[in-house]
Amino acid sequence: MKSLESSENKIGLFPLVGIIIGAIVGAGIFNLMKEMASTASVGVTIIGWIIAGTGMGSLALCMESLNSKRPDLNAGIFSYAQEGFGDYIGFNSIWGYWVSVIIGNVAFGTLLFSALGYFFPVFGNGQNIASIIGASIMLWVLHFMIIRGLDKAALLNAVVMVAKLVPISIFIICIIAGFNKQIFFHDFWGTLASNGQASGSIMTQLKGTVLATVWVFIGVEGAVVFSGRAKKRSDVGKATILGFGAVALIYAAVTVLSFGVMTQDQLRHLPNPAMAYVLEHVIGKPGAILVNLGVIIAIFGAWIANTLLAEEVAYQASLKQLFPKVFKKENKHDMPVNSTFITNLIVQVLLLSFLVTDQAYSLLSKLSSATILLPYTCVALYQLKVDFQTKESPLSKNVIVGVIATLYMFWLIYASGIMYIVLTILSLVPGTIMYAYVRKKYKHKVFNKYEIVIFVIFLIMFAYGVWQLPTIIKM
Repeated sequence: MKSLESSENKIGLFPLVGIIIGAIVGAGIFNLMKEMASTASVGVTIIGWIIAGTGMGSLALCMESLNSKRPDLNAGIFSYAQEGFGDYIGFNSIWGYWVSVIIGNVAFGTLLFSALGYFFPVFGNGQNIASIIGASIMLWVLHFMIIRGLDKAALLNAVVMVAKLVPISIFIICIIAGFNKQIFFHDFWGTLASNGQASGSIMTQLKGTVLATVWVFIGVEGAVVFSGRAKKRSDVGKATILGFGAVALIYAAVTVLSFGVMTQDQLRHLPNPAMAYVLEHVIGKPGAILVNLGVIIAIFGAWIANTLLAEEVAYQASLKQLFPKVFKKENKHDMPVNSTFITNLIVQVLLLSFLVTDQAYSLLSKLSSATILLPYTCVALYQLKVDFQTKESPLSKNVIVGVIATLYMFWLIYASGIMYIVLTILSLVPGTIMYAYVRKKYKHKVFNKYEIVIFVIFLIMFAYGVWQLPTIIKM
């Protein structure tokens, strides 16, 4: 009977694609045209999306290739870091990823009720008492929905995915209908001061687009995280490519076409969510109402998808003896009930912290953004390591996408700046306490020789980060 239930709780191609799109397409898309216009002209924005699409597309292809070559590694993207570079790097990869997703869920709670504040002013900016109570109730409603079975949660997420794509599709259709090529080509490269302010050199603008796009593809690894629970292993690779391709097209269309409706200077000064005001500019007040409803649906969907990702990676890390054994426990629906509970309990505590101050979240949100680059970089590097071990031709597709993905990750680290590296270390070092505890419990040696060197470097950068903390918070 257990095997039958396990089979029934496996997930197929469409729900896997839904998890990816649900995790990636959150509230950020509704403000993306403003963020891009704040740093770059339409010409540089197009180049930025080509670079981001090529880089993240190569990373998605790396995941698809590794899924095929190493089907035994079914514990998500951190398993590539562990297999390729040792337990300590593997732990830091999963710890950073888990922290990132948890903080993202805190943001979804506050953003959801901030969007609801458009219709119900009692919720204000999403960080008052009414909002925190509402977010807390929603958090535990989602919790009990998820632990009733992965198949049900994944199906709900897929339905929400379709629902939130409706207002985005309407937006794209409307701005195509209202597209004005004179507005679009005016100051195409952002060099005219008459456009409000000159945007700077093309390279300066391009670096700005990297900072604006670096985080919007988080979630592309969703199918890989659930590879151990997929009905068909081949669906994992298909879902990764399909999910990434769909999201890349949506992002590019939403941002680039907006430059054909409003000028760069108009876009950069729009209130949040910017998409609502762009659509209001085209079709009037109903546009703002439609987009705000879309924001609510999108946040709800992203919250579901990210909760699924957070509980699953912690559960898989426990199976790999990187997280404590308590995360392993499953209920009768084959769901990691303790992992889900601990994840949501941390989200709850962080939500309640807003009753005291919102300054802590300012730092935590930066930490969340910074930590995601480590697991992604490890995927690209492990792709190259596997290619080297299997003696692939230097001109083979796998080697080429591995090189492109690796170079793109290093470009992101460079473009993000030294402070994002320091922020990453700030979030990783405290996790080492849990790593040491787990290693002792399993009677393993805590560090190998080269891992001691890595840990010492981490400690030095951690001390520097603590010293710079007041500056970092104000960034």
